[in-house]
Amino acid sequence: MDPRTRWQRLVWTLPWLLFQVFPLAELVSTPRPAAVRVVAVLGLVAFTVVYLAVFNRMSVRGCGVPWRQLAVVAVLGVGLAVWLGPAWAGLMIYVAAAAAVGLPERWVWPAVGGAAAVCASVLAAHDMLGELFILPLMCVLTGFALRGIRFLVSVNAELTEAREELARAAVAEERLRFARDLHDLLGHSLSLIALKSELAGRLAERDPARARAEMADVESTARRALAEVREAVSGYRQIGVALALAEARAALSAADITLRAPSRVPELPGPVDAVLGWVVREATTNVLRHSGARTVVVTLAVADEDAALTVTDDGRGPAGGAPGAGLSGLEERLAARGGRLDTGEAPGGGFRLAARVPAHARVSAP
Repeated sequence: MDPRTRWQRLVWTLPWLLFQVFPLAELVSTPRPAAVRVVAVLGLVAFTVVYLAVFNRMSVRGCGVPWRQLAVVAVLGVGLAVWLGPAWAGLMIYVAAAAAVGLPERWVWPAVGGAAAVCASVLAAHDMLGELFILPLMCVLTGFALRGIRFLVSVNAELTEAREELARAAVAEERLRFARDLHDLLGHSLSLIALKSELAGRLAERDPARARAEMADVESTARRALAEVREAVSGYRQIGVALALAEARAALSAADITLRAPSRVPELPGPVDAVLGWVVREATTNVLRHSGARTVVVTLAVADEDAALTVTDDGRGPAGGAPGAGLSGLEERLAARGGRLDTGEAPGGGFRLAARVPAHARVSAP
C-alpha cells in the first residue's frame, strides 16, 4: 500500500489520543512513588505504540488478525485501568476501538462489551460510575462507529476492485472487437486484391486492356481497404447489406463465380443492417478463399420479428470442415445483437451460412 495512505490513517487516529490527557494529568497531579510513575509512563507509551500499530496494520489489505498486538493492548489497558483507577479507565475506549478494527465479526462485540464492562467496574469500584458513566457508553459507541467505518472501507475497496475489473474487461472486449473488425475488413479486401492481381497477371499478355482494368480495381480496392482500416481505427466503420452485396458481386464476378442476390435490399435498422453486412462480407471472403464454388445464392427475408439472411454456395465449405476466426467473429457479432449463426452443408451439397437477428436488435458493442 502507498505509504501516504498509512500516514493519513495514522494522522486520522491522532485526535483519539487526546483522551490520554486525563491519565497524564492524573499522573502529574497525584502524588505517587517515582517507580510507579515510571512504570505507568512506560506502560502508557507501550500501549499507545501498539494501539497505533494495530491501526497501521489494518491499512494493509489481506493481512491477518493482529492477535498479538490486540492482546498487548487489552492486557496493558485493563492492567493500567485497574491499577491506577478512574482517570485511566478511559483507556478501555482504545481497547474497544482496537477490537472493532482488528477482530473478526464474531469477536468484536464480546470484546467491546468486555471493555465497557471493565471501564464500568473500575468506575464503580471508586464510586464514580454516576459521574463518568459516559466512558463505558463511549466504549460501545466507539465500537459501533469504527465497525461502521471498517465496513465502509471494505465496501469501497471492493467497489474499487470491481471498477478495475470492469475496466480490464472493457479493454479486453475492445481488443476483441478491433481484432474482429480488422480480420473482416482486411481478410475480404486482401483476398480480392490477390484474386484480381492473379487475374491481371494471366491477362497481361493476351488482353492488356483487361489487365490494366483489373489492376485499376486492385488499386481502388487497396485504397478502399486503407480507408476502411482508418475508419475502423476511429471506431466509425459500418457496412450495410447493400454495400456488402455490391462488393461481393464485383469480387465474385472477377473470380468467374455467379452471384444470385436480391436486386433491392429492404430498409433495415442500423444495427441489423450492419451485422448482416458483415455476414455477407465474411461469406464472400470464405467463398473466394477456399470454397471452390461456382455459384453463390444470397436470400434476405425480413419479418416483423426478425431478419434472416442466408448465403449458400456449391463449394466445399471451410477448410478442414471447421469454422475459422471469421465465422467465430460473426457468431459474436450476432450474439451481441440477440441473433444467431447457423452453418453446415447445404441441401444438395455445398455450404450454407444462415444468420438470424431480431428486426429491432438492441444496440450493444459490436
